[in-house]
Amino acid sequence: MICIAISGFMLVKFFINLAIGGFDAAELIRAIVCGFFLITGLEYVNYIIAGVLAFYAIRFLPNNIMHIKDNFIYLLEGIVDIGCAVVLCTVPAVKEHFTNKWNDFQSKISKKL
Repeated sequence: MICIAISGFMLVKFFINLAIGGFDAAELIRAIVCGFFLITGLEYVNYIIAGVLAFYAIRFLPNNIMHIKDNFIYLLEGIVDIGCAVVLCTVPAVKEHFTNKWNDFQSKISKKL
């Protein structure tokens, strides 16, 4: 459920940024791909997605702090991104979700094709 909530947050974040700043295809693709991999529970993907979330939060942090009156929503978004990254790396139930082996995932896909 936590992974679904984080996936939902990423999509909500996209729509908020769409309303405030305009369309960004890269952000939409990132939200969809990360959401997909969060739900699959593939091994170690939680660390990769946590890194992506932390990277974008830290990348825009200085600008959001310097322009805090104009960018308060973006600063808040960055704080939630960091919180999601911490949850993905530290909460035992979430870490347990990411135990599916890549070989099993590949075999399931090849059987469907």
